[in-house]
Amino acid sequence: MRATPLFASLLLASLSGCQSLPVADPDAGAASAPVAGSPVEGAAAHDNLNAVLWMQRSAEYRAAARTVFQAATAGLDAALDDPTWDALVPAERARAAPLAGLPPAIIVDIDETVLDNSPYQARMVVDGNEFDDTSWEAWVEERRAPAVPGAVAFAQAAAARGVQIVYLSNRTAASGEATLANLRQVGLPLSPTPVFLGTGTVVPGCTQSSSSDKTCRRLLAGRSYRVLMQFGDQVGDFTAPAANTPAAREAMVDGHGGWFGERWWMLPNPTYGGWEPAVFDNAWDRTRGQRREAKRDALLLSR
Repeated sequence: MRATPLFASLLLASLSGCQSLPVADPDAGAASAPVAGSPVEGAAAHDNLNAVLWMQRSAEYRAAARTVFQAATAGLDAALDDPTWDALVPAERARAAPLAGLPPAIIVDIDETVLDNSPYQARMVVDGNEFDDTSWEAWVEERRAPAVPGAVAFAQAAAARGVQIVYLSNRTAASGEATLANLRQVGLPLSPTPVFLGTGTVVPGCTQSSSSDKTCRRLLAGRSYRVLMQFGDQVGDFTAPAANTPAAREAMVDGHGGWFGERWWMLPNPTYGGWEPAVFDNAWDRTRGQRREAKRDALLLSR
């Protein structure tokens, strides 16, 4: 989990047209000498402010999430009735198990797919921090993430049709108890059997490229279930791109364009994701200012 979408820097000029406000240090996050009474006085800059605010306060985010889940609900019966319907790519299905006789399931990511962690992200903005494992694990243990709009109604509709919900997440397997408690608290179904596949889940006969790679865990689900749909907020929630580069990520989407809105369902998440480090060569050891510069350089001013 990573934070930080893009923001354009704000430059304000006085009415005289001659004097400019001081520019914030990109690493300090606050203006070096704010002008008394100016609109930015005392406000700390944070790359993720608008993204988190959009997820928490905009009607547009709620509408977008509900659109995804309501459309998916409308397609459930057709997916159930077609015994050849499968949401694993053919290469993964071939490594998992034949479809015949397998009971139906839906694979859902958790964070920013069915649980909304924007309160955690908001803390990062207010405190001027970035994601770190310690603060994230503490948040998970709080078990207070609300549901993404529309997620509960969809999952309950699927469960009512006898479809198993498989929660395939990059939360750690060790966080399973807290995670299941949070899912239960918001009304997400965990029956007939809770299935949580976090990082660290052992998948016999499968080696993954990294702890966050979900391929092996998707194969594990595919050994037991016919996967009707997959839900996520990252392209890697559906199948792994060849590399975490903008070109490889775009190629993955272009190569499976017909699956989105049918077998694969993408939730909006502007707050973090593989898209961000892809534009600065996955170099998290760069300073915030260096990463911000790389992101600004990646902006398309024309097409």
